[in-house]
Amino acid sequence: MKMEEPTKQVIDVISFGTVIGTVSAILPPLSALFTIIWVGIRIWETDTVQELTGRKQKRDDKGRFVKDDD
Repeated sequence: MKMEEPTKQVIDVISFGTVIGTVSAILPPLSALFTIIWVGIRIWETDTVQELTGRKQKRDDKGRFVKDDD
């Protein structure tokens, strides 16, 4: 049994619609996950959190890091 070209095209369009539907259902949760991760990184890198966790490095007048001499 040989499939006709118009039938193949209809099946291709349905397949493409299925892919779009699947991706659109997956993207919002992935987007939310990456947003949560990004906000967490941004909060972790704030000056306040760095000071609270003891990770704050001192800078000179030009903004370069200065070595701590303990």
